[in-house]
Amino acid sequence: MSSDNSSDRTNNSPVTPPTDPKQAPIAPKESSVKNFLTDNLPTVTVAILLAVGVRIFVAEPRFIPSSSMEPTLLIDDRLIIDKLSFRWRKPERGEIVVFNPPNNPVVPDASKVYIKRVIGLPGDRLSIHDGKVFVNDVPLNEPYIASPPSYTLPTQDDALCPNCFRPDNVQNGRDNYPYFTVPNGKYWVMGDNRNNSLDSHAWGFMPEENLVGRAMFRYWPFDKRAGNLNVPKY
Repeated sequence: MSSDNSSDRTNNSPVTPPTDPKQAPIAPKESSVKNFLTDNLPTVTVAILLAVGVRIFVAEPRFIPSSSMEPTLLIDDRLIIDKLSFRWRKPERGEIVVFNPPNNPVVPDASKVYIKRVIGLPGDRLSIHDGKVFVNDVPLNEPYIASPPSYTLPTQDDALCPNCFRPDNVQNGRDNYPYFTVPNGKYWVMGDNRNNSLDSHAWGFMPEENLVGRAMFRYWPFDKRAGNLNVPKY
């Protein structure tokens, strides 16, 4: 006799287990790296481009590798170089500038930038003697130098200025001291450590197009010397 009891019948249809949120299968997700790149790549790219643009056109950090600007700047001082302001104005006397030196046999590597102080502007008459720099017949007051220059310029006497630049536009000035004139579009730059500086007294005039920027701010070491590099009042 067959039974009509449904509990005795075999049910071959699949049984759906109850859903447990804690045990539910995890849907596959995209790689976290891919997500990061998708979300942040545009921002990172723009930030890099801005950083590179600022360094090339606006400002950049530099460090001092030698003693030529002592006592104003010491070895390993860190500076911010302003590369923008000279696009709309000329350098001033007394500013500390960064530049590419001219190609000259006395310059060991013209690919490395130099840092010096602007002393002579285009058209200035210069003479160096008796431990002083004379600009347009007036001695500069230079409390920032390490010691007075021990050489004389212009001169044809090697004993007065060994291995020095020989300007070709020398004239006799006041008290028969000779002077030379800075040509248009060029500058005369000198290190504050006058007697230990490879500067204009050795290789001559610095072309305006060689300018990189001006030393604006010393940020390291973080001591009492940190801050703006002010232009002296002559």
